Amino acid sequence: MLSRQRIIEVATSILDSDGLDALSTRRLASELGVSAPSLYNHFGTKEEILDGIADQIVAQVDLTVLDGTDWPQALIAWARGYRRALAAHPNAVPFLARGPRLRPAALALADAVYGKLTEAGWPPGYATRIGAAMRYLVAGSALGSFAQGFVDDPSVYADRYPHLRDAHRLREHRQRVDDGAFELALSTLVGGFEALYPTVRHT
Repeated sequence: MLSRQRIIEVATSILDSDGLDALSTRRLASELGVSAPSLYNHFGTKEEILDGIADQIVAQVDLTVLDGTDWPQALIAWARGYRRALAAHPNAVPFLARGPRLRPAALALADAVYGKLTEAGWPPGYATRIGAAMRYLVAGSALGSFAQGFVDDPSVYADRYPHLRDAHRLREHRQRVDDGAFELALSTLVGGFEALYPTVRHT
């Protein structure tokens, strides 16, 4: 039986395997074994289907990590969970990066992070910018692999790019490189916020 959830599941599968451009209502209907017009009984537009995919991905982020702990540790735990959810669906990240729009899970996430920061004493303007900065880091990290972007042929680098003479090894250590880069950026960013906090917080 055709349902919103079934449409989202199949659409997510297409998006994950072949990318955003490959997701069309024609292909989606074909893989569901229905006619394209029947999709419009559940979603008015392709954009609404994408909203459904995006919100289902964001709904996987555990927001309870923002409860009952100091804001720096809460931000770090939330960012790690957010990255895991997005990294599982990198082809959806460009759409997700547009912002929460009217998606319930995305708005709940933004509300929870903003609330945690303002309740901790961050002025509203700073809380907004911190939330944005964290999202930039997470989305950029989830979008793709830095290490995977280097070919594993040492001859590419040997003569023309001497400072990259070990770059052919990056792909082999992809997870360590990419996870390490994210953790370094995350700790540095949150550490910077911690240094700023005493100078701007509301008392």
